[in-house]
Amino acid sequence: MNDVEPIRSDEDARFMALALALGRRGLGRTWPNPAVGAVVVKDGVIVGRGWTQPGGRPHAETEALARAGAAARGATLYVTLEPCSHQGRTPPCADAIIASGVARVVSALVDPNPEVAGAGHWRMAQAGIEVEVGLGAEEARRAHAGHIRRVEDGRPHVTLKLAVSADEKVGLANRRPTSITGGQTRNQVHRMRAMNDALLTGIGTVLSDDPLLTCRLPGMPSPVRVVLDSGLRLPVASRLVASARQVPLWIVTAEGAPHDRADALTARGVELLRVTERNGTRDLAAVLKLLAGRGITRLMVEAGPILATAFLKADLVDEAVLFRSPITIGPDGIDALDGVPLSALTRSPRLKAVGNEAVGADSVETFERA
Repeated sequence: MNDVEPIRSDEDARFMALALALGRRGLGRTWPNPAVGAVVVKDGVIVGRGWTQPGGRPHAETEALARAGAAARGATLYVTLEPCSHQGRTPPCADAIIASGVARVVSALVDPNPEVAGAGHWRMAQAGIEVEVGLGAEEARRAHAGHIRRVEDGRPHVTLKLAVSADEKVGLANRRPTSITGGQTRNQVHRMRAMNDALLTGIGTVLSDDPLLTCRLPGMPSPVRVVLDSGLRLPVASRLVASARQVPLWIVTAEGAPHDRADALTARGVELLRVTERNGTRDLAAVLKLLAGRGITRLMVEAGPILATAFLKADLVDEAVLFRSPITIGPDGIDALDGVPLSALTRSPRLKAVGNEAVGADSVETFERA
């Protein structure tokens, strides 16, 4: 078994790229499991394809092998993450691969899950399968960032989204709704929502905007909506509460939150998660640990300046997406971050710029943890 995959041909790279594209179909749908993609190839012909199904099962490998059937014997399996080797709710994928007669497995990454951690690769190699690891690793780390972060750090991968005007404002001080970016950009935001397990905001944003926080693109899933609301100020007449039975709504609140408010919300399908506060201050790391414990691997933060800044200061931002509009709001606008300039994000030593593209009249800048 090789530690680093020597690319045999452009064909290997092409089939791994396909497996990665298939895996991305599951982002936002497979938690708590990673969104894996798999392709079975024999004599240069694709005989099976699969990706992790909603809810995390069946796994990508068994989906691809089922489609390949007898054609899997002697074939190559391309997979974006090490096949599991432990007995969970389903039998180990490594055993299914061995039983299928696959001759070669090209795997992008070792699974950091201590229940796997190389054991899947080893089991297949011991059975006589040629196992090669490392092709497509960089892209696979991005695709599985949520799974890796949850396993290694006990929290979800956090993506902070901000939309700012040309003068780096996010709205008007009088709280009147302000449309900053264009329609194409808003569609991209909805796609981001669909590719995350959960979306988090603060009660201030909810009281100001009465948002729905769903994905409104046809055929794409909406994330779990999470609101930080220590005092349970969320109105029962809000659009979030009205839709709680259709799209999950979790409220993270304090231990001492009013019981009458709690009863009114839970009666409407809202789920309450209680976190102990320290000196009246919310511990964001504890919130993320709580969400990870419930299976959330990828979290999108769409919040106002105070909460966005708190995530940055706590070094809990793994990725940031900054949508810039050409419009100007003026001196009555609200600054993008609370008490610090936007450069606290764009020039942070903890984040590096990895992309900048035009979307309609707007621009989109992407940053990743350095």
